[in-house]
Amino acid sequence: MYRPLENFVTKHIKLFIPGPIEVSDKTFRAFTTPMVGHRGASFQELYADLQPKLQQLFYTKNPVLLSTSSAWGIMEGAIRNLVRPGKKLLCCMNGAFSDKWFDVAQSNGISVEKVQVAWGQPIEAHLVEAKLQEGGFDAITVIHNETSTGTMSPLTDIAAIVRKFPETMLIVDTVSSLSVVPVKMDELGLDVMLAGTQKALALPPGMSVFGVSARAFERAKTVPNRGYYFDFMEFQKNHEKNMTPATPSIPHIFALQSKMNEILEEGLDRRFARHMAMAQMTRQWVASHGFKLFPKAGFESVSLSCVANSHNIDVAAWIKRLKERYFCIIDGGYGKLKGATFRISHMGDETLHTISQLLKWLEDTLES
Repeated sequence: MYRPLENFVTKHIKLFIPGPIEVSDKTFRAFTTPMVGHRGASFQELYADLQPKLQQLFYTKNPVLLSTSSAWGIMEGAIRNLVRPGKKLLCCMNGAFSDKWFDVAQSNGISVEKVQVAWGQPIEAHLVEAKLQEGGFDAITVIHNETSTGTMSPLTDIAAIVRKFPETMLIVDTVSSLSVVPVKMDELGLDVMLAGTQKALALPPGMSVFGVSARAFERAKTVPNRGYYFDFMEFQKNHEKNMTPATPSIPHIFALQSKMNEILEEGLDRRFARHMAMAQMTRQWVASHGFKLFPKAGFESVSLSCVANSHNIDVAAWIKRLKERYFCIIDGGYGKLKGATFRISHMGDETLHTISQLLKWLEDTLES
């Protein structure tokens, strides 16, 4: 039976989950920019305008490429482009998403080994060094900020170790750390640095951005069976013409331009400071209510707080009360941590005011 569209309209539930996160009205308006052809001059101008802005955010002189896909497309594409036949991939695993990268490698027939620690523990550099010394690794994957556990690994230390092994390409997922903390691609020597748009960039899901080093492009030339959609050579060839290999989500790119203008207007240092202040405010609330953060001390995420449910509260019921009373939600824990943790996002367009408001709502709806 036909039901009018207005019957489906409900009050907006604001997202304080770790992704997708809340998207501003201004960003949504950018999606309505009139369409252009992806092989015409208008698109080339749009693409060219974005390059120096994205390069500032990535702290790189390398191309920053655009993919109409989730970050997983680039995560899979990177290992297909950079691991040669007869060589191995090393996956650093400390949570749901880093663990899955290992499975993705296996599903592509790539010889893969692991550095694995318990969820909530960081990947530490000495573990990486010990494994790389065994030899034969063409690439290593690292998730900088493991969103499932709110754990931020010491990327600077890891990168310093990987630089000791010139044949090993460093592929880094910055999905939930890009624009939250500085990640300096060139200074660290990252070969692939990737992120989706639905986390700290505060865009809807469906697009990824990724930087590729010159030596990674050179490696990709030597690797057979790279596929087409995520072939780095196709990206490089089209990048030189300010284009993408396949038809992109042009509205996403208009919105990305709008968001990059906002980010640079705010200033990167101020943006990083804002995220740290929101994280510290949330951590103080967590401690004042007798909870503890789930990650190992000193390795807590700046973009979200993953909190151990030490009081054994009914997290699902708490979130239900929050949703009904204040029309917003947090996350009730990911995967095997569901109910044992809860996650509060404080990234993107959020401010000290909005996070302070959320924490008051959480307090009001928290029941013993």
